[in-house]
Amino acid sequence: MKQGNHQNSTQGNSPHGHAGNGGGEGKDRHLHNPIEDRLIPLEPLDLGKVKSVDDLVRAMAKTAFTGRQLGEAADVLEAMALDEDCFVVMTLAGAMTVAKQGLIITELIDRGIVNAIVSTGALMAHGLVEATGRAHFRANPEVSDEELYDQGYNRVYDTLEPEQNLDDVEEVMSSVLETWDHNEVMCSYKLNHAIGAYLAKHAKGQRGILKSAYEQGVPVFVPAFSDSEMGLDTALNNRVRESTGRHKIRFDPFEDLEHFAATLLRQKKLGIFTIGGGVPRNWSQQFGPYIELRHRRLRENVPLKRYHYGLRICPEPVYWGGLSGSPYSEAISWGKFVPPSEGGKFGEVFVDATVGLPIIVAAVLERLEKAHKIARKGKKEAAKGK
Repeated sequence: MKQGNHQNSTQGNSPHGHAGNGGGEGKDRHLHNPIEDRLIPLEPLDLGKVKSVDDLVRAMAKTAFTGRQLGEAADVLEAMALDEDCFVVMTLAGAMTVAKQGLIITELIDRGIVNAIVSTGALMAHGLVEATGRAHFRANPEVSDEELYDQGYNRVYDTLEPEQNLDDVEEVMSSVLETWDHNEVMCSYKLNHAIGAYLAKHAKGQRGILKSAYEQGVPVFVPAFSDSEMGLDTALNNRVRESTGRHKIRFDPFEDLEHFAATLLRQKKLGIFTIGGGVPRNWSQQFGPYIELRHRRLRENVPLKRYHYGLRICPEPVYWGGLSGSPYSEAISWGKFVPPSEGGKFGEVFVDATVGLPIIVAAVLERLEKAHKIARKGKKEAAKGK
């Protein structure tokens, strides 16, 4: 140990232990006043003041981490719902209907908050189970997967889908497919519309995504159609048609793409509400680049449109580099979203959607109901004053 090091160790330091200018290793800091800098203070979450789901979510927005993300996400969904010019596309991936989240999606459709859906085929197929009055069940962890297979139970994490359910769904699909005119080229939104019409007629006591979508005029797209029970049912129907000398059904996914693009081009403003990631998320977001390529490469006279609002609930981390985890800021570079500097409004929640979706939607529905009551009260008072 060199002599003098100990006695010189505090020279040049501030009274509070911060390095000063003495040794040239740092510089004095000018400490700012957060109030003068207009920083937003956080607030303790006081459950004594929480009287509703919306109270809780608003309070969470004033905290930190995922709680704040969830609170801010509700603000984005509320903004989309209140913007009368905004057409909202909801994208769905994961086993959300198996996880019994289907009625939340149905509610968003019935209330006019969601105007189009892009989904995995599996999610729609499992939703048909619910829409036809059948159930999913808790899995017994003591029963092995080999035993479940023998018993005809398909496991989705902690939940069972009885094979009998899928056989029953096939009966619905068969009823729709058998009446399909082979001269009519099929695509996913046309088939889902036909299934919705069948449910509206034959499942009047049940609620379901495709039934509500049919009744509310909401198109439902399944970009990866063959990757689902519905796709397999269609393939089987074609084999039966071929074996009996009938014409097979022709399926063209580009009709989905063109109908989706044409629908969005007619809108004044666009919003996207994403659950999970996968093909539904990216297929929906490709709208902006597709229109830009038509404009730039084909010289088509089409307006360049991007999503103005974006809200996603997905626990996929950014650092894997996959599209399911990519943030909206990355998508801005691809021309898919309006940047915040131009008015874009986004929310991203890194949480299991079976936790985040019910809380966010419940809070926003409370807000919308409150806004409707205030509006109705204002109209009554205005009428009295005339």
